[in-house]
Amino acid sequence: MKNKRMKIARIEKDFSQEQLADAVGVTRQTIGMIEAGKFNPSLQLCISICRALGKTLDDLFWEEESEDEKNR
Repeated sequence: MKNKRMKIARIEKDFSQEQLADAVGVTRQTIGMIEAGKFNPSLQLCISICRALGKTLDDLFWEEESEDEKNR
C-alpha cells in the first residue's frame, strides 16, 4: 500500500526525497520505496521519519480499519 500520507507530509515540509533521506540517514531510494509501498521500514526508521516531518506514527504509518473490518 502506498504511503501517501508520508509523501504529503514531506511535500508540506518542502523536503525532497533526498533531503528527508539525509535527515534520517537512508538513501533517497529507500524513501521512494517507502512512499511507493515497496519497503516496510523498521520502527526506528519510522520514528526518525516522524521526527523529521513533525508527525506522529499514527499520522504517517497507522493503517485505519475500513468500515467492513470494523463491523466484523
